[in-house]
Amino acid sequence: MAQRETWTSRVGFIFAAVGSAVGLGNIWSFPFQTASNGGAAFLVVYLLAVFLIGFPTMLIEFVIGRRSKQNAISAFGELGYGNWTFAGALGVASAFITLSFYSVVGGWVISYIVGSLTGGYLGDPGTFFGAVSSGTVAVGAHAVFMLVTVGIVAFGVADGIERATKFMIPAIIVLLVGLAAWAATLSGAGAGYAYYLSPDFGVLAANFGDIVPSAMGQAFFTLSLGFGVMIAYASYMGRDDSLPADSAIIVVINTIVALLAGFAVFPILAATSGVGNASGGAGTAFIALAGAFGQLPVGWLIGLVFFVVLLFAALSSSISLLEAPTSYVVDTYGTSRATVAVGVGAVAFVLGIIPAYGYVGLFNDLVFDVLLPLAVLFISLFVGWVADAESVDELVQGTRLSSGATTLWLWWVRIVVPIAVLVTLYLGVTGFYSGLVSGAYF
Repeated sequence: MAQRETWTSRVGFIFAAVGSAVGLGNIWSFPFQTASNGGAAFLVVYLLAVFLIGFPTMLIEFVIGRRSKQNAISAFGELGYGNWTFAGALGVASAFITLSFYSVVGGWVISYIVGSLTGGYLGDPGTFFGAVSSGTVAVGAHAVFMLVTVGIVAFGVADGIERATKFMIPAIIVLLVGLAAWAATLSGAGAGYAYYLSPDFGVLAANFGDIVPSAMGQAFFTLSLGFGVMIAYASYMGRDDSLPADSAIIVVINTIVALLAGFAVFPILAATSGVGNASGGAGTAFIALAGAFGQLPVGWLIGLVFFVVLLFAALSSSISLLEAPTSYVVDTYGTSRATVAVGVGAVAFVLGIIPAYGYVGLFNDLVFDVLLPLAVLFISLFVGWVADAESVDELVQGTRLSSGATTLWLWWVRIVVPIAVLVTLYLGVTGFYSGLVSGAYF
């Protein structure tokens, strides 16, 4: 069997992990989750979720991956706990399902890039979205996006994933900074900042059951937690790298990109159609922004830049979602990476035809309200109570962490993370069930 691939450098790993984290969740979902859940009230809960739950959970996935040097499914057996393989399998299944509908949304982004160049969405954003978001057009764009994703993963860890993310992540940050700086000059931008940055805790108290699962799900999504992705990525790391330091860098950069997206989106909406028009589902995000671009001078150009940023972000995450199942098959059966990437991508494309005909919301809520919290719960229990000694030993490799810091992390993973995730899971499952019973997804 061929020698297992590795990152060419620590920087390469960080770019890839940031790329996985910085995706549609940051630039498409985050601003509109914020708008739908009380503005700054949601932002406060989201930031707490990222740093108090997301950061320790990222370390959970990193210690499993680097310790085992295996994909998310095989890792548990490699560590001597084969009866916990189901936890990794759940994460990989979540990644696969997410890839299927994520690619559909990535296809929407491609359609909007074309629409920016042709002016297709500027006159009637709602009609344009209806034409490209469902049916044969959506399936065709979904196919193009999936082909690009498969092509990058097929080239390998270093030549494909690492090389692509080293280009896309700096491009995302530079373009977002430019958009945010330009948005600050718009008349009425102040109202957008006020909504984004001034929390109303009354809104939080009144909507606690909606805001908390949304914020936790958003935190898991934007950090690529629960998918098994970070286990796979960490398995390609060297033992000398500091897991806490790398995790902190990834979490901070990911959060900065999400905040930058808000600084770009909210002033634009406030200066045009108003932030209230941004609340709603997946389609509302595209319709509201397209409508806003249509009211701006050279709106097609602003729209083009925004949707190019969105495309880079979507690709940097989709390749990690494909890598999770691909790495399992390559590690287990020694099959050619290119063959596996094509095969897995083809099956994900076929599954994605369902959301391409109008069921993105169903797939989205199933993953983020149910599957991801469940996967995170299982791996936190595994590291905290089953493989605790091995996990602490792996955590300190390449660091100068004190025993007090490692003890704090371990008990945080044992107690705080599971409790927070259980609350989120309960609220998410009840919300998802209500949606099924009410017919909201159909």
